[in-house]
Amino acid sequence: MKYEMYTELLVTSDYLVYEFASVGPKGTIPKIIQFSSYKDDKSIYNLAFGTKKYDGSLDDLARDNNNDRNKILATVVSVLRVFFDKYPDKWVYFTGSSPERTRLYRMAITLNLEELILDFEIVGTHNEEYTINKEPFEKGVNYFGFLVRPKNLNFKYQYKILLYEPEREQGGTTT
Repeated sequence: MKYEMYTELLVTSDYLVYEFASVGPKGTIPKIIQFSSYKDDKSIYNLAFGTKKYDGSLDDLARDNNNDRNKILATVVSVLRVFFDKYPDKWVYFTGSSPERTRLYRMAITLNLEELILDFEIVGTHNEEYTINKEPFEKGVNYFGFLVRPKNLNFKYQYKILLYEPEREQGGTTT
């Protein structure tokens, strides 16, 4: 996507959790992108995205209105490239947490389709059962969700990536 993006990411060593900060008029708001196996299908990962809550969990219903929507969406697309470098044979499934958000994602794909299809195969699904009622993404069609996988590998990173393990506590002794 031809938008500015956030370039500093905290990434778990398994490349399944990504954190960055949204910066705008409402201040600095922590964001999180998580990939997890989709249902029982090991070939598909679900992409969850939202505001990071104080307890570390993800809030995908938050509306932060920090005036950086396009920058955030461009960051999510770039994170897909990082993910696919580590998991090139996987599909990623995503849908909005509301019909309005799904529409936003469809509009973002539509506006950037020429660029996106250079790197990704994009499929629209008409229901939660992604294995049926799916088709190559078409402009003007309402979809329940989306599946993407890489067409090309060796994406060019524009990030400063810091690896971390959120479960591991730093312990130490003092003498």
